[in-house]
Amino acid sequence: MTSRELSVSPSRRTVVKAAATTAVAAPALAGLAGPASAVPAAPGPAFVHGVASGDPLPDGVLLWTRVTPVPDAIPGSGAGPDTEVGWEVAEDAGFTRIVARGAVRATAAGDHTVKADVRGLAPATAYHYRFTADGTVSATGRTRTAPAAGVTAQGVRFGVVSCANWESGYFSAYRHLAARPDLDAVLHLGDYVYEYASGTYPAAKYTVRPHLPAHEITTLADYRLRHATYKTDPDLQALHAAHPVVAIWDDHEFANDAWTGGAENHTPGAEGDWAARVAAAKRAYFEWMPVRASTEGTVYRRLRFGGLADLHLLDLRSFRSQQVSVGSGQVDDPERTVTGRAQLDWLKAGLSSSDAVWQLVGTSVMISPVAFGSLPAHLLAPLAELLGLPKGGLAVNTDQWDGYTDDRRELLAHLTGRAVRNTVFLTGDIHMAWANDVPVTAATYPLSRSAATEFVVTSVSSDNLDDLLRVPAGTVSVAAATALRAANRHVKWVDLDRHGYGVLDVTAERTQMDYYAVSDKARPDATSAWLRSYRTLNGTQKVERVYAPVR
Repeated sequence: MTSRELSVSPSRRTVVKAAATTAVAAPALAGLAGPASAVPAAPGPAFVHGVASGDPLPDGVLLWTRVTPVPDAIPGSGAGPDTEVGWEVAEDAGFTRIVARGAVRATAAGDHTVKADVRGLAPATAYHYRFTADGTVSATGRTRTAPAAGVTAQGVRFGVVSCANWESGYFSAYRHLAARPDLDAVLHLGDYVYEYASGTYPAAKYTVRPHLPAHEITTLADYRLRHATYKTDPDLQALHAAHPVVAIWDDHEFANDAWTGGAENHTPGAEGDWAARVAAAKRAYFEWMPVRASTEGTVYRRLRFGGLADLHLLDLRSFRSQQVSVGSGQVDDPERTVTGRAQLDWLKAGLSSSDAVWQLVGTSVMISPVAFGSLPAHLLAPLAELLGLPKGGLAVNTDQWDGYTDDRRELLAHLTGRAVRNTVFLTGDIHMAWANDVPVTAATYPLSRSAATEFVVTSVSSDNLDDLLRVPAGTVSVAAATALRAANRHVKWVDLDRHGYGVLDVTAERTQMDYYAVSDKARPDATSAWLRSYRTLNGTQKVERVYAPVR
């Protein structure tokens, strides 16, 4: 979250009924640009929101689509008949070698979304899939299963993305990842959709394309329509059709700075009950995303990529304590949590029991401590104690792990105490790119040890420093980045201006993140260029720069 996001005061609207939302949205959806119009012209079934796959296993993958059975079955409307949807998985794009098929019923109660959890497939294998409904055939998607358990694959490669705000720009980063044939999966670290009213973030005069519905989303119909709007984007559809996506949520899938009992961007009463809003947001998310839901209705889960990597995925919104202000003296309170007790115990147990070479942790907010100031980091510790600030340094963003330092201390102590090696945190959220060591004690680093490393990817389109200041890229960021690194010696690199994505390449010898930037998020035809690369070598827990991307 940026300072701009924390300061916005969106205009509130009375919650509208689903029928009213549908009536307003139908003509607007019909005019959205995309590979197909969002409302079918023909009276029969149509697949206008694309196809997707996710959560690959060694023997299977989750398939997803949404069928529009009749033109007025607008997402969130509750309208339209139940429709049988068939699915097929084949070894070839021509579907001459079909290896699995089945059918599932799309219902209005499920917003006509369908999922098929396909099993019995071969490990580390590419497949093609498609859906049918009453003679209509969907676009063809390509997916890939994970390596077999116990087999140390030669390498696995992931696209890594976060923070795609429809109103802030186009999703060119998705298009460039879709064009890469070398990815095993794409990891989406949260803020897949944004909840704001149109013209709120960014302001209306900077809006590239308007949200639907136009008001802030609070109801089940609202969240469904917002997800549907995003899935009309051609680049997002291309990404899902090209690669399996492994996704977790952050706050904007609900509301800005969400916590267990509320959010910065939620007004009780005027916007209804928070628990009801969260339930609606989660239901829409699991309907519209190729994600396996746990029995607890959360996204924390673990995927294994052979003996090379375990991917531990976190939910840092469902169980966290409310954020506190800097200077309150509460960020070190052991009663406060960002993970919740059960999830932290699950993560610790998974990390220490894993026999994989690498432990990859998908976390929606940054775990590395960050301090601002002209003082060196080692001088900030006594000042922090005097002012009641976190002992690891001056917290800049208490929505991150900086606001929940006891959870971070316990986790890092577990990594060092149990000699858990090769832990790499993969992070989004703050619309900037970082490469960090994760120090046990930031105030004395590098004299103290590093427990892990962290690669943070920038936003796909959401505003960062130059956008917020409305200045050309690089105007102030070089000085700001220099100050950040001076105050945080564990930060090896930070880029405050660019938008794009990462490509994470994992081998037994090292894990390397290649950072890519798009030329202009306001242009749908934006190009992409390599920016920098950093890696961590097996056994080092340190980040170092490399001077070429993985080919």
